[in-house]
Amino acid sequence: MSTNKLMQNKCFLYATGFFSGMSVMAIELGASRMLAPYFSSSQIVWTVIIGAIMVALALGNVWGGKMADKNPDPAKLYHRLLFAAIWVALIPFLGKYIIKGISLGVGMITTKNFLVWASLATCLVIFVFPLMLLGTVTPCLVKYTTQDLEDNASVVGKLSALNTIGCIIGTFLPTFVTIPAVGTAATFLIFAGILAGLSIVYFVATKKLVVKGALCVGIIIAMSIVTTEHSFAFWESNIVYEDESIYNYLQVKEDEHSIILSTNVLAGVQSIKMKNEKLTGMYYDYALAAPFMAGLHEKAGDVLILGLGTGTFATMCDEYFPNARVEGVEIDQKIADLATEYFDLPDTVDVIVYDGRAYLQNAKKYDVIMIDAYQDITIPFQMSTVEFFTQVKEHLNEDGVMVVNLNMTSAQDGSINQYLCQTIASVFPEVYTVNVGSGTNTELFAFDNPETLKRFEAAYLAYDEEHQVAELTRMMTSINEKMVKVEKGEHILTDDKAPVEVLGMKVLDEMIQGELDYLKEMLKTGNLMEIVNGI
Repeated sequence: MSTNKLMQNKCFLYATGFFSGMSVMAIELGASRMLAPYFSSSQIVWTVIIGAIMVALALGNVWGGKMADKNPDPAKLYHRLLFAAIWVALIPFLGKYIIKGISLGVGMITTKNFLVWASLATCLVIFVFPLMLLGTVTPCLVKYTTQDLEDNASVVGKLSALNTIGCIIGTFLPTFVTIPAVGTAATFLIFAGILAGLSIVYFVATKKLVVKGALCVGIIIAMSIVTTEHSFAFWESNIVYEDESIYNYLQVKEDEHSIILSTNVLAGVQSIKMKNEKLTGMYYDYALAAPFMAGLHEKAGDVLILGLGTGTFATMCDEYFPNARVEGVEIDQKIADLATEYFDLPDTVDVIVYDGRAYLQNAKKYDVIMIDAYQDITIPFQMSTVEFFTQVKEHLNEDGVMVVNLNMTSAQDGSINQYLCQTIASVFPEVYTVNVGSGTNTELFAFDNPETLKRFEAAYLAYDEEHQVAELTRMMTSINEKMVKVEKGEHILTDDKAPVEVLGMKVLDEMIQGELDYLKEMLKTGNLMEIVNGI
């Protein structure tokens, strides 16, 4: 088939616009999933991704228009698509190393707005160039499809419509099909294959650059094999499970002491199972004060956990308060499945896969409601507002207690935790916090009855007398002594205004500053491997 005949076949040109639009959105969603385990999936990161990609497409539109006017040879366009395909195929293999290096480099330069600068630099290095190449597609296709002024508007309209439909499918397909089914790496390879396929069809039909097309296919196939042998956390040696769901990157690590679930490549513990100890030494132990405050040591009652994870707190409630009926709400089905597969969640715990706030609307009343849905900077704003905490209060029994895990402790005025504490204090008359001994967590307890704290000490002492749990009693005694009352203030979050990402980023910068000071010292010693493993 000659070049002229192929170009006169507008179906092929329309298909090019359709599949290139699909690939743009798939790469954008893939970018968010690749960055999320390192930089979070917050609105800030999404804003950076969308902004960088829109800039890339705009530059591609301008460049493509000039190229099409200067040299209207379709081979140039399909050559660019071939190059974009190779680049996209390399992303899952090289991307994680680039992200690691960029994180270190940005951290050495600045600690202000680290999340913004690191994610922006990553987008510029990894994603902008291939998307700029894809941005050249539309103006070039307009050049090739419009032959006279009689029907140019209708032809361009069809071209734009098919490109938009491709974008729509490219939005839904990765989110609901390819990423949950085969992962982010394979998703990049699938759409790299689609782009390469368009180019190869053109080159075979016109008998041009067939060797380059075959080489591209070979690279994509090689990347398909290689990427299966590499994990996001390529420096870890004790990973027993690594996968992705619609919502999260999932990693399960196991050593001789514990099994840990993390949804962040670089740091963080979302759930933990201790192999030889009942207590974890983490915030879950502190949260056990809530059932004592609610009197569940001596009566049956109901516990609701919003943000079950793989059930660390639920398992501990089952251990120490066997008469309690425990429900756990977890939005991620794959995390719920891991709870039984790796973390031995008791059968007595009722697991509901649903959004926490939506589930609470039609739920019954409980003696304890635990909020454990905050992951680093990724704080669901709808579960941080006056309206939400009012809803929680309405679903507590008369002597019920709400316990909230706050995970970004900071002494700064106007920090995210100060906002959360004062927001809760505007709803509950009695609010107390305790800083967790290790890490950056703070446990918050809120209730209506002012006699709750007085009953707390008597409750855990009575429990110890019956069950002889010295370690637990020491923990409860320490919590009781460290309680700090939260006073009302002006820092309030509402459904209309809850800038949790911006507030969280300020604390994150503060935390990163301390870590980078340590890394800079290591850099002076020249111990590069320690630096890489310490990020």
